[in-house]
Amino acid sequence: MSVEIAALSGDALVAALPDLARLRIAVFRDFPYLYDGSLEYEQSYLKSYHDNSKAVLVAAIDAGTIVGAATGMPLADHGDAGQLHGLAQPIEHVFYCAESVLLPEYRGQGIGHAFFDKREAFARQLGFKTSAFCGVIRAADHPMRPADYRPLDSFWHKRGYAPLPGVLARFTWTDVGDAAQTTKDLQFWSRAL
Repeated sequence: MSVEIAALSGDALVAALPDLARLRIAVFRDFPYLYDGSLEYEQSYLKSYHDNSKAVLVAAIDAGTIVGAATGMPLADHGDAGQLHGLAQPIEHVFYCAESVLLPEYRGQGIGHAFFDKREAFARQLGFKTSAFCGVIRAADHPMRPADYRPLDSFWHKRGYAPLPGVLARFTWTDVGDAAQTTKDLQFWSRAL
């Protein structure tokens, strides 16, 4: 496969948001997120990327189709900032790598590293010294955990990220198969740039 990796901003980023919404719904439906998403919610959630010159969307493009995407922006600009609890440093000093979604058939080819490389380079250009993201916490014995599931912790550690003890984000969404939303804790990970 020949996949192009492109960092998009401005109008190109906005044009890619429908693809990002589609990918978020598809990829986050799997464990560990189990997100039963909707386009209506996605349109609302992704509004913070419109008209934000400090936002980036890194797209993985195969034959003209976006097959993966990763986003980033200053944490202070992101709607997720209000869900974060326990962070010692000011949010204005943190570049937030929000989602990173890639269709399964494209995994294991180095695209995840390229997503981080491009976002971290963008953050450095803006003068940020810290990069961070959140990952959902699920019980090891969760009934929907696939037998072959491998957490991404080792990948994140290799990238230089470490979990910040006690620093969590709390989000509410409906899990696949559930009738109502429930609150989930997400671990905050960070690294110096």
